Amino acid sequence: MRLQQRSPRLVAALSLMTCVFYATTAVDIPLEVLAHINIEQLPTITAQSPSPLIAFPFDESFPVTCEAKGNPEPEFTWMKNGQEFDPSLDPRLMKEENSGTFVIPNNGNLTEYQGNYRCYASNRMGTAISKEIEFIVPNVPKFPKETLEPVMVEEGQAFVLHCDPPKGIPPLQIYWMTINLQHIEQDERVSMGLNGDLYFSHAVEKDSRRDYCCFAAFSKIRTIVQKNAMSVIVRTTNAILDRRPSLLTPSGVRSETHLVKGEDLQWECIAEGFPTPGVEWVKLGHQLPDKVKLENHGKRLIVPRVDREDGGKYMCKAKNAQGEAVHYFTLTVEEPPEWVVEPEGQLSMIGSDVLIKCSASGAPQPRITWRVNGEPLTGAPSANRKVFDDTIVLHNAKASDSAVYQCEASNKHGTLLSNANIMIMNLRPMILTKEGEDYSAVEGKGVMMHCSVFSSPPFTVTWSKDDSPESVEGPRFAVHDNGSLEIYGAEKEDAGQYTCLAKNTEGSSAVNAGLDVKDPTRVEAAQEDLQVLIGATAQLSCFAEYDKSFSDDFELLWEKDGMTIGLNHTENPRYFAEEGILQIVNVSHGDQGAFTCVARTPVDRDSASTLLMVLDVPDAPESLVLSEHKSKSVKLKWIPGDDHNSSVSEFIIEYEESQWEPGNWKELLRVPGNHNQAVPKLHGHVDYRFRVSALNAVGRGRPSAPTERYKPPPAAPDKNPENIKIEGQLPHEMDINWEPLLPIEHNGPGLEYKVSYRRQDVEEDWKEHMVKRHSFVVKNTPTFVPYEIKIQARNHQGWGPEPRIVTGYSGEDFPSAAPDDVTVKVLNSSVAEVSWTRVHKDKLHGHLGGYRVNWWRLRSLAESKKSHGEKHTLAFPGDRAHGTVPGLRPFSEYSLMVMTFNGRGNGPGSHPLIFKTPEGVPGKNPVFRVTGVQKHSIFLLWAAPSEPNGILTGYLLQYQLINDTEEAGALQTVDISNPDTTTWVLRDLEPLSKYKLYLRSCTAVGCGPVSSEEGTTTLETSVASIHGGISTRGWFIGLMCSVALLTLIVLIACFVNRNKGGKYSVKEKEDLHPDVESQGMNDDTFCEYSDNDEKPLKGSQRSLSREIKAGDSGDSLVDYGDEEVQFNEDGSFIGEYAGRKEKRASAEVKAGVQAPA
Repeated sequence: MRLQQRSPRLVAALSLMTCVFYATTAVDIPLEVLAHINIEQLPTITAQSPSPLIAFPFDESFPVTCEAKGNPEPEFTWMKNGQEFDPSLDPRLMKEENSGTFVIPNNGNLTEYQGNYRCYASNRMGTAISKEIEFIVPNVPKFPKETLEPVMVEEGQAFVLHCDPPKGIPPLQIYWMTINLQHIEQDERVSMGLNGDLYFSHAVEKDSRRDYCCFAAFSKIRTIVQKNAMSVIVRTTNAILDRRPSLLTPSGVRSETHLVKGEDLQWECIAEGFPTPGVEWVKLGHQLPDKVKLENHGKRLIVPRVDREDGGKYMCKAKNAQGEAVHYFTLTVEEPPEWVVEPEGQLSMIGSDVLIKCSASGAPQPRITWRVNGEPLTGAPSANRKVFDDTIVLHNAKASDSAVYQCEASNKHGTLLSNANIMIMNLRPMILTKEGEDYSAVEGKGVMMHCSVFSSPPFTVTWSKDDSPESVEGPRFAVHDNGSLEIYGAEKEDAGQYTCLAKNTEGSSAVNAGLDVKDPTRVEAAQEDLQVLIGATAQLSCFAEYDKSFSDDFELLWEKDGMTIGLNHTENPRYFAEEGILQIVNVSHGDQGAFTCVARTPVDRDSASTLLMVLDVPDAPESLVLSEHKSKSVKLKWIPGDDHNSSVSEFIIEYEESQWEPGNWKELLRVPGNHNQAVPKLHGHVDYRFRVSALNAVGRGRPSAPTERYKPPPAAPDKNPENIKIEGQLPHEMDINWEPLLPIEHNGPGLEYKVSYRRQDVEEDWKEHMVKRHSFVVKNTPTFVPYEIKIQARNHQGWGPEPRIVTGYSGEDFPSAAPDDVTVKVLNSSVAEVSWTRVHKDKLHGHLGGYRVNWWRLRSLAESKKSHGEKHTLAFPGDRAHGTVPGLRPFSEYSLMVMTFNGRGNGPGSHPLIFKTPEGVPGKNPVFRVTGVQKHSIFLLWAAPSEPNGILTGYLLQYQLINDTEEAGALQTVDISNPDTTTWVLRDLEPLSKYKLYLRSCTAVGCGPVSSEEGTTTLETSVASIHGGISTRGWFIGLMCSVALLTLIVLIACFVNRNKGGKYSVKEKEDLHPDVESQGMNDDTFCEYSDNDEKPLKGSQRSLSREIKAGDSGDSLVDYGDEEVQFNEDGSFIGEYAGRKEKRASAEVKAGVQAPA
């Protein structure tokens, strides 16, 4: 009689398929042995269907699999529900040849095939059996057709809507929805239980509706069914009485739960009462396990994957202000069977004692059942077989005792089945390894030489080397149980011929093998970890050493993250490898990873890895949300994006508002890179939305998606205007300007400013004015007196904070006094120091800007006639009484005056002061030429310096031989004491030689810069000049014409100047009021030096010796000194400047009278 066992819990079997296990331990006889002798082999199950096998309606067919091997080939039979079942007798079933598998087609009624199946694979050696395969034909679940009466309930009372879902294939998911498929809202008061019922802790009026629908979804069979809609009518009452909690589920005071280890525990406590009770969970005497999860608003306790430690007593407590209700739970964790000792297949010799052991653990303790060839032991008695608890003993085993023994361990949670093939035979050793195998080892590494043997009884193996009768031995040699010889740390001396000898009581066999020891493969100079910017080119290097006998078999490969890189244009068009260099162009994020260089020969390999990190700007932050909305702030929180291997240094928060600059994002705040939230301060009445971007060393990443808009309520201004400027364009006015509030700083509509001012030096009340612009002009003020000013913002919501008081002055006027005691100390021929007495502050009439020095060169001391030269101006900012005047010309007479200036302009100038500069060295000679050469002579011509800077005393002429050699000749000197000399002849020179000539002009102070020329003597004495006489030279004729033309121009200029008259005095007077803005104030010593040759001053008269534009006059601001003069904001002259000849003439006469003699 064949035994079969079926799990008593169908649902548990369906939901926990891993509770039933199957194993086979067989003694496989190698094919090489079977090729020499025919050895019978017990059947072994190799494949079978899982259990349960569910007939889903969408599958075409259902194969019931059973495959086995053995010698002879096994035959297959089936049992169904404990009865013999022959699939070949049913024409609907499809049977496969030489197989136990049959297929149930999905047509017609399948319920007749529902049941438990077991496969038997048999040959004359024995029988192997499969585990039970349960075939389930599920029914389509349906809710019963029924008419549901409306549920009538008073407001405040509890009620339950029952779902009662139909039975079906798990898992089952239940939903409560309306007819329009809108989910019924669940909260602390309304919740669904584990059984699918919908519980209401107390009824409220909004619970009244006619379309409460329960939907049951069976995902395995892809089916959703709906229960008829239920109606709830809540009758309202005048008052709802408070009510202490009571549990709607579970019922009673205590309950017990038995779970299998690894299952999930779910308990729930749903209570009714008013107000809605809260639920708490505790484990009596212990803390709740860390893995506990609470769901369904705390009403459901979940312990995933329970184990023994989770067992014990638990309690749920539902309570409100009126009292509490409790329920006690007891959890017992049980286990399905688990092998302690699984029976193993054995190959034993005839006459030995064979022990077959089988034991299992579980809760409850599994029951062990033995079979032999699929039959209970009682059905196949044997005189030499004994059973001792969990062990079978075969005493003095015979070949006929060969069989398949089955051990089955089962409890209510599952079954374990194991087949153990027991073979009893005697066989001399058969070496299965080929004769003459050649092995290659790597020096320093291990090698395994095989000697696979099959025999019964067990064999012994010895290895010898090079025909030596002694076996190899030592700490580096080990012979394994399977006959293989392993050599640890192979050396060159280990190379040679080896012999494997296998013996047992039935005989012996031997096989030979050769060993060659190679040099190891090593990767040298591996690449260090690399960081590369995205889009750049990465280059990885790898070089290796290997045994030269593998020159044709050596490979250098590249792997990325453990996968070999296919270096072809189709797979990886951006990867190029050549001579140990891997180049990756246009690096992307996908290229990041661990790159491994693999150097490989047929016997060994070595590798080295490097990490390629791709640097990029950070990804955009995600899940940016707003919370904690307040009148002046809001909380932003986000999840940082990938930083791409460069830590985020900052997060930049930007905002955009929809009223003044929609679409224009502006920076609001920055927070450190280790923060993921911020609370920026906001302005009122601004429709904000926000976004966040991250910044790292590579750059700034893309911004996050913007948030929803948030508009804080209007509020009074948070601040008052800043950068208040008080200026006076006119003496009796005070201009107040300020930086207006930005539109978002208005904090609400109706912004305006209150301007308050009062004099600082007298007692008076504040004068106030309300304005909407950002400037205000105070009229009729005294000249340059201090005022206190404050400006306060206001909108419809109220006033801004108390403003701070700033101090300013009313409008400035021109200074009314000139500096006194002006003196000049000449430091050298080009620099003089000027000093003066400061102007009293009462005469400044404004903020002191500094002092300005104007000077003119009147003449060279070598000439008697004076001329009004170019004016030079230098400003010395600040309150000082001296300054240094640079750039003077030596041996000259100068006129100088000093004036002060303020923000309005210049004051009057001091009385002109005449001073002289001492002699200096002359300038460079403008002309220095060689006019002729002879065999021993060179003729020279020069012109006097245009700037003698003193009285010429003569010339210094020097020359030296400079033929094409590295060394020049000695320097010869000629002193020419007559300053009128302009020609010279150098004599006694070497013929046909090249000379370098130097000329400098001299005064009593010294000699000036050098003019140089070169000349070469000739071979003949008849050559008088280079091109004849000097009078025939073109340059000489041009020079004479230029001198004549310049003389004529000077005469004309003098004639015009004499006819115009008085301009020298006008020129001195003109500089009393030069333009303030034309001078800088940033140099403490020389300040800003202005030379009219390069940058004429505004308002200054040009010299008659320079170009006079048509319609321009020589007039200056001083021509209008007796009239009211006005200036622009920058100090420039804006008075009437008409071209009337009469007015100019009178101004010139007046200036001429005032000029010093």
